[in-house]
Amino acid sequence: MIESASPYAARARAVLTPSQLNRVARGLLEDALSVVWVEGEISNFMRAASGHWYFTLKDAQAQIRCAMFRTNNLYVRAKPGDGAQVLIRGRVSLYEARGEYQLIAEHMEEAGVGRLMREFEALKNKLQAEGLTDPARKRVLPRFPRRIAIITSPQGAAIRDIVSVLRRRWPLLQVDLFASQVQGSDAPLQLRNALALVLQGVPAYDLVLLTRGGGSIEDLAAFNDEALARAIAASGTPTVSAVGHEVDFSIADLVADLRAPTPSAAAE
Repeated sequence: MIESASPYAARARAVLTPSQLNRVARGLLEDALSVVWVEGEISNFMRAASGHWYFTLKDAQAQIRCAMFRTNNLYVRAKPGDGAQVLIRGRVSLYEARGEYQLIAEHMEEAGVGRLMREFEALKNKLQAEGLTDPARKRVLPRFPRRIAIITSPQGAAIRDIVSVLRRRWPLLQVDLFASQVQGSDAPLQLRNALALVLQGVPAYDLVLLTRGGGSIEDLAAFNDEALARAIAASGTPTVSAVGHEVDFSIADLVADLRAPTPSAAAE
């Protein structure tokens, strides 16, 4: 025989309304996931009349609804749209009225750029801690070099600018070009191999110039390679790094004996 629950048991049982349950769930989510970083692709992007942004962030397996309020999205440099790959810092919450789990975005940046910048800062800090960027360990350049090696692309504007300056400034200088890709997935290995060939030269070169023209952080990524940085630091030949424009900085610039703001300035 099945006994019915007593009136006392019914009164003791906690019974929540949907509003109360959603409020509890929201509190648990916000406490457990106060700040998170999430990377994904934007879809269903909508800019409301209030200025708030509403969109979905997705990957191949899942998606999450997101909101970014006007007070925060005013500071986003590149305005997003469907298909944009972004990195978001925000907090997980729940929209109580509909019981929908969502991400409240507080900061947004392009995913690739953000990742590269974080990797750059992490490697810079690592090499600084090891003393590889310390000015005290850097060598003085020879005052009148007679034989130098240039590592760069033979098709780029950088080599044309350098040769023009060198012909005008020091025409007796012997200049040897060691060709390498300066952009793309194969570039770091080619740059390292070119430097290894330079260091095997007989007689030894007086100076190495590692250079390329300007570009985005993605374009300059080959010069942020850790193995290349360590090879430059360990080199027995003084090295000048001239990567990009004056505002650009690479890891190669930090470990080289001298950083020049442009290829032409390096030649000067």
